[in-house]
Amino acid sequence: MDTSDTKAAIDWSKIDTVLLDMDGTLLDLRFDNWFWQELIPSRYAVAMGVSAPDAWEMIKPKFLAARGTIEWYCIDHWSRELGLDIAQIKRSALQRIGYLPGAEDFLLRLRASGKRRVLVTNAHPVTLAIKNEQVGLEAHFDACYSTHAFNAPKENAAFWPRLQAKEGFIADRTLFVDDSLPVLEAAHDFGIRWLRAVRRPDSAQPAQKTGRYTAVDRIADLL
Repeated sequence: MDTSDTKAAIDWSKIDTVLLDMDGTLLDLRFDNWFWQELIPSRYAVAMGVSAPDAWEMIKPKFLAARGTIEWYCIDHWSRELGLDIAQIKRSALQRIGYLPGAEDFLLRLRASGKRRVLVTNAHPVTLAIKNEQVGLEAHFDACYSTHAFNAPKENAAFWPRLQAKEGFIADRTLFVDDSLPVLEAAHDFGIRWLRAVRRPDSAQPAQKTGRYTAVDRIADLL
């Protein structure tokens, strides 16, 4: 039976746990898009002695093959595949990492609500640590998880019972916010009742379509 509320207005009195994505929900996806689509191809071009467009054509099939798997999010995997120190390159661009508009204020207000606050990201643990170093994410949460510890990304059905076993949340009393439709679909299929999509994960890009999921331009609009 489908018990998810994909359209109903949020009733905060019926929510005990708030699960939040990181990139594109709290942090501006503009950084990640620039990092993977511009900076890494330019570094790979130098390493391979080819032009940036040629480097992108060489990298693109590797990206497509990994999409939807835990390797897609694994900087160790991409360091091996591309022969680049992804963590070091990411750390060198630390100053570009930032919150989406209103996200930090949302987290402060959420703390005052008394709900259990859980960060759930597909990002590699090293990436999470680098971003936390820049913006202090962990201070806003009761728990922070990288899906690498569960050996499955959020879009994989295997992830959700593993997270529930760790956290003990009640699906019917949980809100989950993410910018990825495949991830929201997996959460929906697991039975998370309250689901919301972020329409503008990248502040430099137009709003994205969110299908059957009620969306907000920014997470601050939820409160």
